[in-house]
Amino acid sequence: MKIKPAFHAATVAACLLLAGLACPASAFAQNDAPRGDSAATAAKPKAPAAKTLSPADRIERHIAHLHAQLQITPAQQTQWDQFAQVMRDNANAMGQVVDQRGAKFATMNAADNMQSYVTIAQQHARDTEKLAAAFQTLYDAMSDAQKKNADAFFRARGDHPTHRKG
Repeated sequence: MKIKPAFHAATVAACLLLAGLACPASAFAQNDAPRGDSAATAAKPKAPAAKTLSPADRIERHIAHLHAQLQITPAQQTQWDQFAQVMRDNANAMGQVVDQRGAKFATMNAADNMQSYVTIAQQHARDTEKLAAAFQTLYDAMSDAQKKNADAFFRARGDHPTHRKG
């Protein structure tokens, strides 16, 4: 089996999109799929089939899905926009870390390889902190019904088989 040099950046970025959820180990599976345009530069999702979406387009699609699922109101749009921007920024930051690892992968020794996972975990932790803070501001602006909906949504995401411990 040949080891491929790059991460599947979209999968890693997707791990950052929901605050408080552990990133499944499968997100660190290696793949030779190229990383798309910067997530920060994508303005709106495009309409191509899911398997042809760039990582930036996948993030925008996810942001739009969350917006609808959480039933964000016009009065909450400012808090939402801040939360969504943190998601984009986090995906971009993680993409850079993943790209750096991919560029060095062919010459890494085992210790370098292990350290690259530490770097990714540290970036994930920083990003999750920023995302949680931005989400708290949004959550505080939600109605009780929206909070109940958000709680159920995030709880269901945490029950996803790839997020289970054990």
